[in-house]
Order: sequence, then structure tokens, then C-alpha cells
Amino acid sequence: MAPSQAVAVPARWSGEAMPDQSGRLALITGANSGLGLESARALLARGATVLLACRSLERAEAARQALLAGAGAPGSAAGGIELLELDLADLDSVVRAAASVAERFGRLDLLLNNAGVMAPPRQLTRQGFELQFGVNHLGHFALTRLLLPLLQASAGARLVQVTSGAQYFGRLNFEDLQGERRYDRWAAYGQSKLANVVFAHELQRRYPGLLSAAAHPGLARTNLQSASIAASGARYEGVVYRLLDPLCQSAAQGALPQLFAATAAEVEPAGHYGPSQFGGMRGWPAAVRPAPAALDPAQGQRLWQVSEELCRQACAAFAPEP
Repeated sequence: MAPSQAVAVPARWSGEAMPDQSGRLALITGANSGLGLESARALLARGATVLLACRSLERAEAARQALLAGAGAPGSAAGGIELLELDLADLDSVVRAAASVAERFGRLDLLLNNAGVMAPPRQLTRQGFELQFGVNHLGHFALTRLLLPLLQASAGARLVQVTSGAQYFGRLNFEDLQGERRYDRWAAYGQSKLANVVFAHELQRRYPGLLSAAAHPGLARTNLQSASIAASGARYEGVVYRLLDPLCQSAAQGALPQLFAATAAEVEPAGHYGPSQFGGMRGWPAAVRPAPAALDPAQGQRLWQVSEELCRQACAAFAPEP
């Protein structure tokens, strides 16, 4: 299901154009820095209650203090800020986090699956999955599945999967999803980012009453690049990032496509949004074509079934699909 081209995206959509979010509860994974923090800042300013879902509660609290310090800016209609401990590399933590949301709030209006890791050496999650597939896709798959009842009960609920341009060179290697036979850290990253978009489309097919979309930030300055270099020791990549820096946009600008997908009236079911200039590297949000594999229903169905089976096998507390 591809977004129709009938509805145009405003040429220079920014957070100032965001509809009022008062009364809405938004959960953002990886909200303590980068795109997640900027998304939280923008939603908070438009009146949403924002749930910062982070691996470290200490970092989440630091982010909350930073957000509160800026919430009194002129024109701000700040909502509330809540914290949620969530380690996407541990399915038991995902189950606990979903149960906490249900118990504490009993509802959810927006799920922004933003957190991710990029191109580390091969590492494993607590349940033994390759880290990038486990965090970028499986953890978010499990979280989404467990929160679906809350989202289905909310009028106008939205789900946004944050992908990247790496989706375009990604391939879902169902014969070796965990990179056990052969591991290339960038190929694994591309696979995980393609999985985000495939998942967004399959969500829309299975749950047409919800609005599921995907978005990518283009080239944005976040801590992903430095974390990738630190984990891999590939200093030459640091040189590449420095050469690309003039093309990079701020994290706040990079967050606009996912904020557009999360809130704008123009967003369509299974829509896909990213920067509009320099081949999708920077610019204002626009409707952009996803990787062709994301449009294949067979890929979506297979990824869903495999993800469901992996989560059930690895985590006894993972409930069957409603």
C-alpha cells in the first residue's frame, strides 16, 4: 500500500504548523537524545503528554529536566512529561514497559518507534538476536504488538516507524536474519531499516482502523554516528561523516518528517515521509517513495509471522496476537 500522491505535503512544514496535541498521550522510544528528544520537545510544545521511553531512567530524567527548562518559551502550550524504562534489547523489558503503560495510563494515542542502533560489530540482545535486527525491528515489533489494544481504543491513533535511507540498500535475508552465517554490519543495518518500513505497511494492512506510517530523517546530526564509530573503531567513517557534515541538518530539522507523520492532517495510511532535497538527504518533509520491497505484501506477511514466532519463542510473557 503506497501513499497516494493526491494529497500534497505543505512545502515548508515545520513544528509551528503542527495541530494542537492537547489531551493526547505520545510514547517515544529513545527519547533522551537526538531525533527522539527533538520530537518530544515539539510534541510537548503543542500540548501533548509525552512518555519518554528510554533504556536509562537517569538519562530520561536528564532529558525531562532539559525539556522542562525550555517549556516556558513564548507561545508554548506545554503538556506533561512521563518516564518509562524500556530496553529494546530485552524482550522481558519490553513486556514490562507495555504493561506499565496499560496500568499507569490505560490508553495511548501515538507510538513513535524512534530508537535505534547503527552498524556496530556483531552483538546480541539478551534473548540472543543480532543487535540491530533485535533493537531496530524486533523490540519495536513486540512493543507495538503489546500496545495495539490501547491504540485501537484511541480515536485517531497513529503509529510511526522511524527508518533511514539505509532501507534502500537493505534486504530481508530470511535465511540468515541474525547474521550467523555471514555478518556485515552495514548490511544488517540496512536490513533492520527496511524491516521498519515493511512493518509499517503490514501494520496498515492488518489494522486499517489505525494510521501507520514511516519516516526517515535524511542526514541529521545525532549521536548515532559517534556511537557507531566508537563501537566499531572504524575511524575512517569519521572522516566520511566530517566530509558529509555540510549536507547534514540539525536533529530538530531531521525530526520533522516523523513529526509530520505523527500529527499532520495530510498523512495517508501507509505513508512514507522524508526530506525533500538533495536526494532525500535534507530539506522539509515530503512524501517519498519507500524501498520497493516494502510494498510487497508477501514480504510483510512473512516478516510479521517470523517476528511473532521469534518473540514467542524467546519470551514466555509475550502474549498471543489479539
